Amino acid sequence: MIASKEILFFSLFVIFILTILVLDLGIINKKSHVVKLKEALIWSVLWISLAIGFFFLIKTNGELIHGIYDNTSLQYIVEKYNHPIQINLNDSYESNITIYKNNLSLEYITGYLIEYALSVDNVFVMLLILISFGVQEKYFHRVLFWGILGAIIMRFLFIFLSSAIIQQFEWILYVFGAFLIFTGVKMFLARKKEEKIDTKNHPVVKFAAKYFPVFPRPVLNKFFLIKNKKIMFTPLFIVLLVIEFSDVVFAVDSVPAIFSITKDPYIVFFSNIFAILGLRSLFFLVMNMFKYFHYLKDGLSVLLAFIGVKMVIAQKPIHIEIDTTLSLFVVLGILVFSILISLLFPPNKKFQITK
Repeated sequence: MIASKEILFFSLFVIFILTILVLDLGIINKKSHVVKLKEALIWSVLWISLAIGFFFLIKTNGELIHGIYDNTSLQYIVEKYNHPIQINLNDSYESNITIYKNNLSLEYITGYLIEYALSVDNVFVMLLILISFGVQEKYFHRVLFWGILGAIIMRFLFIFLSSAIIQQFEWILYVFGAFLIFTGVKMFLARKKEEKIDTKNHPVVKFAAKYFPVFPRPVLNKFFLIKNKKIMFTPLFIVLLVIEFSDVVFAVDSVPAIFSITKDPYIVFFSNIFAILGLRSLFFLVMNMFKYFHYLKDGLSVLLAFIGVKMVIAQKPIHIEIDTTLSLFVVLGILVFSILISLLFPPNKKFQITK
């Protein structure tokens, strides 16, 4: 009963997301163009509004995700995914389900904020990739669209595989937590270093050159073409592969981070997808505004370290649970503080990328 309801809700969610993506590239952004700051702001507001709208959907109808219909099914889901709430079977279903939905919505929005914040670093890497490979700015949107579509598929596999592993081997959370702490420290120590992309020696480029038929020069916005009755991939397709590869590496950090907030793979997936949908508009905002938030990377390193510590201390024998609401405020606090410090203490040398 529960499994069939989960499949139904998940299927409807995927259909909704695919419909948005088809409208995006097929109708609204069919023509390649340079995305300016105003357009990026409008799209950012739209994607964030959709994410907040889904928050309210969970808050009011969160039981639909797992097909919960009484206290027994509710208790089963709470125990299965280790939600930090207590269900009293003697209380009414209405009071118990309200507690559950409030907590579930907080888990979702906290996971969304973490993923969206960490996306800034991934966006910066994507920008370096596109510039390093000499992609024209008017084709950025198209490459990112297909990159995000691939990222959604990869996240689905990564999230539900990780959830299955956690269900069987809970000790893996120690590994996730330690890795996040290590990544946070590493990011903090390397935060001032200039990042570069070696286009000739990148492993994806070498792999593609060895195993794929690659056309030697760019062909407008095409990813492949037919030459002498043979399909050949263009350099733009290689750029897309490099971006997909960078997102897989990024997911190794971001997905475990959200599992520190919730063990429910559906909530992890939903929060990931809404953050990914806003990635392109965030990308164009970063292009124009990253120079003003030079301390944001410092904040992200602290955020990763906090999440890692939270994940480690929540496991036995320490077993110190940090409340979902408190986690949300800590995440918001770190992000707001790093942005405010950036605005109050601007750098002597402004950030810029040479095109």
